[in-house]
Parts: sequence; structure tokens; C-alpha cells
Amino acid sequence: MVRRALGNHHVGPDTLLVTSDLAKQTDTVADETEYRGELTGLVRGARYVLFDFDGPICRLFAGRPAEWIAREQVAWLDAQGLGDALTRDERADTDPHSALRSLGLQRPSSDLVVEMEKRLTDQELQAVPTAWPTPYADPLIRTWSAVGARLAITTNNSPEVARRYLEGRGLSACFEPHIYGRTQDLERLKPDPYCLNRALNAMGAAHAATLMIGDTPTDLRAAEAAGVAFLGYARNEDKKRTLREAGASQVVESLEGLLRILQNQS
Repeated sequence: MVRRALGNHHVGPDTLLVTSDLAKQTDTVADETEYRGELTGLVRGARYVLFDFDGPICRLFAGRPAEWIAREQVAWLDAQGLGDALTRDERADTDPHSALRSLGLQRPSSDLVVEMEKRLTDQELQAVPTAWPTPYADPLIRTWSAVGARLAITTNNSPEVARRYLEGRGLSACFEPHIYGRTQDLERLKPDPYCLNRALNAMGAAHAATLMIGDTPTDLRAAEAAGVAFLGYARNEDKKRTLREAGASQVVESLEGLLRILQNQS
């Protein structure tokens, strides 16, 4: 009916609305097809994959929320008489690394920084037994490794924490020895690309064939600084919106699609 009305020049408001809706639907399908094509290209073209740890591989603080630990970090600084070292935003930040990063930049290599970093590492180690595996992460890691990609961990968490978790899941062989995490040089935390560059150099990785998977804007910025492609993982709409607003063009809400791409790879 739409074609006949247009052919006879009987174009009314309803016809225009239908035509407009069809055009929008066509554009949406085209956009989704292009997006999926780009995602498939990213996954299949990755010969080196850099995983952030807390998020894409597991929820480290699933048993004890990260915001609790962040508050304890702030409370500890207050007890040391250093509460004024943090801005209002840093005091309210739910990222356990926020207060540590701030103090590290102000007092690099000081005893206080060493103690605070050790306290956070202890908290992370205690969280390992109750960490929740990210859905599809284990089979994705094993499959990517099986098809010949070389994998590394690039995280702001303690590297020992990542090692213990991977050992518990039987995934160590997929990554070792390429696990790069937090050092006491806190200027090197992401978004600084230090841990990514360590991984790239150690693996002899070609930047054009490398993909980083992360769940925060700091991961995105580190990937950009290192000159590698980035794929965002967002377990909820808030995280997805945050990554999109930061400029991530590719964001997935589940790792299942990546696993299927690898499984269907010819």
C-alpha cells in the first residue's frame, strides 16, 4: 500500500510516518551489522590480548564490595592525620585505588605509601576466595589461548592477586609469565600505559594485532596511550554509559559473543 500511494502521488502524513519509520529501522539494522562486523574483526584479528583483571575476568570484590575497602582506605588516612591530602571527590570515590594513587603522587616511595599499598594488597588477597568469575570469561580465555593468541594480564591490582585467582581457576597456563600489575611506583597505575607496555615488550607484540579488554575509562586511556585497540566490557548499563561517554566505540555487555566469534572462526 505504501508503494501504490507514493506512485499515485497520494502522500499523506501517515504515509510519511511509515516511510520515516522504515528508514530508521533500515539505518538501525545497517548500524548493528556494521558494529558486529567491526567487533568480529577486532576479535579475529587479535593475536595478542591484554585483559584487565577485576571486571573482564572476575568481580574481585563480589564478597566484600570495593566501596567498603575504599572507605577503609580513607579512614586509615584520616587516622594518620592525612585526610586533607584527598579532595572531596577522592574521598567519595568507590575505587580502592583512588586514595592510594593520590597519596602516591604526593608522597612517592614514602613509608606511608608502602604501608597503604600493602594494606590494599592484603585486602585484595582476602577477596580472592569469594571473587565471582565473569560469565564466559573462563571458556573465552581457554579458547583464545587454544587458537594461538598470546594473553596477558594488565591490571591496577596486585599481580600476586591475579596469579592466585588464575591458579584457582586452572587458567595460569593461558597467561604465565605475562601478568603485569600494580607496583609501588603508583604513578604507573593506569591510565598510564606502563603495564600495557611491559606486556607488549615482553611478548614482542605487534601493536596493530593487539586488543585490550577493560571495563573503565582508565583502561581505555591506557590502551589509547599504548597504541592498541580497545574493547570495553560493561556488566551493567551504568558501566556501559560511562565507557561510551569516555569514547569507547566498542562495548559488550557479555563475553558470550566474543566466545561465539572465536568458536565460529574458520
